[in-house]
Amino acid sequence: MPHHSQLWNHDLAPTPESQRTWTWVNISALWVGMAVCVPTYLLASGLIAQGMSGWQAMATVLLGNLIVLIPMLLIGHAGTRYGVPFPVLLRASFGTIGARLPGLLRGLVACGWFGIQTWVGGFAMYQILNAVSGQAFIGEPLPFIDIDTAQVVCFLVFWAVQVYFIARGIESIRWLETFAAPFLILAALGLLAWAWVNGDGFGTMLNRPSEFIAGGAREGQFWQVFWPSLTAMVGFWSTLSLNIPDFTRFARSQKEQIIGQAVGLPIPMALLAFVSVAVTSATAVVFGETIWDPVVLAGRMGGGAAILGLVFLLLATLTTNLAANVVAPANGFSNIAPRLISFKMGGYITAGLGIAIMPWKLLETAGSYLFVWLVGYSSLLGPIAGILIADYFFIRRCRLNTPALYQRDSDYEYRKGWNPYAILALILGIAPSLVGFLTAIGVLDSAPGLLVRIYDYAWFVGAFTSGVFYYLFMRRQTID
Repeated sequence: MPHHSQLWNHDLAPTPESQRTWTWVNISALWVGMAVCVPTYLLASGLIAQGMSGWQAMATVLLGNLIVLIPMLLIGHAGTRYGVPFPVLLRASFGTIGARLPGLLRGLVACGWFGIQTWVGGFAMYQILNAVSGQAFIGEPLPFIDIDTAQVVCFLVFWAVQVYFIARGIESIRWLETFAAPFLILAALGLLAWAWVNGDGFGTMLNRPSEFIAGGAREGQFWQVFWPSLTAMVGFWSTLSLNIPDFTRFARSQKEQIIGQAVGLPIPMALLAFVSVAVTSATAVVFGETIWDPVVLAGRMGGGAAILGLVFLLLATLTTNLAANVVAPANGFSNIAPRLISFKMGGYITAGLGIAIMPWKLLETAGSYLFVWLVGYSSLLGPIAGILIADYFFIRRCRLNTPALYQRDSDYEYRKGWNPYAILALILGIAPSLVGFLTAIGVLDSAPGLLVRIYDYAWFVGAFTSGVFYYLFMRRQTID
């Protein structure tokens, strides 16, 4: 039976053996390129802003990444074995048409990340302009959007540069990432050297006490902050833990993808957390206040070194954003209507939605970044991960009928292309965290304490709940 036109185009087709050439070094390098970026830096420094000590912040980041590595490896297995991208893998559990729903949810989150990274890059441009002009471009915030005219212009210019590379296609994005990744590493090391010189060595910085100790500003509140923070750390890469098949489909073998991810994800994240902790702690010594945003910090430093650092941040943010936040939504949107939406058109849609979300509002405070954005979307993506793992490993025992993934009226048709059990399991996984989310964003003034606490564990609760229910619903179904 030939593939169905609603389910296939060249971007969604299985990767042929001739193109499965990535070694563990390639996969590790990809992770370094995605992990070393400003939002990653903000994770550990944001935890310090919440009251953690340096060691507590680094341990939380490392633990979160070790946890999220598990679904990365499990879901990545299907990409390597069958060569299919994430939206196509979803068809096995959600149905040939139903897969569009979780694919869209994943794509919309990536649009949010695209917007956040674009704002970071645009704000770096804004800082450069003010550094060379004596702060001449600072103005009054515009109504509704709450940023000034120069900030709007810088945001749109950086956005337009990314659209240019989207138009040039995936090869230009890959080339740019390979070329520019070392510059962000140099910028991070430069920040670390600055912290060493100006913060009187690492001893003072790393020994900065937690605010949760006896007599501290937040005495006895450590666990109240730790659990939602850990969920946020998992949530940070819960996006890639879903669409990791988009990359592992190019791996030579399971061994290559496993080693590549195990080396490339937790180690760079832990090292950048160390840089973040050291530098953020040093700002309290140098400036008398904690500055958790490296772009703001570079602007405060002044001089030619600050401008050079901002240029490096600008270039690296560009490459990271294009690699990490365009591939998934572009494939996801293409999966909705393969005949009409190519990978390139999906990238344009991503760029448009990245403007619409006004990402600067997500980054106003460390709390909104960590607890509303990261934890909030993890409550959506955790259940999808649970369903994928339950279906692929426990229901199908790693066996997929690849041609049927591209056909109607075949193994994955279910009920007119939708698997109602998967949809129900998804709803049941999201439901426990809904009240807590509505409370966090201010829609509800208050809620029972248990429901609020469940939200602190949103990814874990969602993944476990949806995975278990899906397995129970499907275990009596006949799997060929």
